[in-house]
Formats: sequence, structure tokens, C-alpha cells
Amino acid sequence: MRKLPILLIALVVVASVAGCAREKKQPEYRGSVLSELPFVYKMTVQQGNIINEAMVDQLQIGMTKAQVRFVLGTPLLTDMFHTDRWDYTYTIRRGHAPMETKRLTLFFEDDLLSRIDGAMQPDPNRLIAAEDEREIVVKVPDWQDNRGLINKALNTVGVETRD
Repeated sequence: MRKLPILLIALVVVASVAGCAREKKQPEYRGSVLSELPFVYKMTVQQGNIINEAMVDQLQIGMTKAQVRFVLGTPLLTDMFHTDRWDYTYTIRRGHAPMETKRLTLFFEDDLLSRIDGAMQPDPNRLIAAEDEREIVVKVPDWQDNRGLINKALNTVGVETRD
């Protein structure tokens, strides 16, 4: 009889410890079943720093932090323990397509850019080609006097007319 309360207490302790030790998995977030249908509109979601190839091509080893910040903007992630590392991350999810992620990591030594890691790397040839494409020539035709007979007659008399 004396063993029964001790056995019950031991059983309750073992059950409570086993229940607490079990890892509870958080359920994965799932939207509505209807949101996965192809005819349901899903908005494009962009997050982070938008960085394109033209911006990356302007980077040069030896640039100061201020110059890099001028070209690329403020980094999305700066680690207070590693102040010589800047992380630029950009994600976009277009509708039902999977999320695209672009990362660019810059490393500095003595406040000067020393290394560039990531999907995009600076390409000086691409920068030169882009500068050649920027030149735009606009042809402006010569002015022709198409004011009409009455306006010409009034102008010869000395009366200013608005065109």
C-alpha cells in the first residue's frame, strides 16, 4: 500500500518531464487554400536594397565607406561586432513565383573597400559599354515660319501676336 503513492508520484513526475521535453513543432504558416489558385492575384513584394549591375560596376577596391554609401545607399544589415562588413540583401516575390534573393557583401579594411562578395561583381567593360550607350543625340529641326497670312501681316505692321 505504501508503494502505491510513491509509484503514482514517480509516474506523474516522469509523465510531466516527458511532456515538457517533447519538442513542439510550430505549424508552418499556410494561407488560404484559395490563395494558391493561379487566377487569384498575389501582389509583388520587394524588400531590402535594390541594387543593379550599373551600381555595382561603379564600385572600386579602395573606395571609402562614404563613397560606397553614396553609390549603393545605406546597407540593410550592419553588424555592430563586425563594423567592417556590410550586407546588402534584396528579395522579391512576384505573384505565385518563388522568392528571388540577391546578396552583396562588402568588406572594409581601415575604412577602405577591400573585398566584394555576392551574386554581382563589378565589371569595368560593362561600365564602359553603358557609358557609350548613355550618349543621346537629339536632332532639332530648323524653325520654319508657319504662322499664317494674317499673323505675318500683323507682325509687319508692328502688332505682336501670340502663337
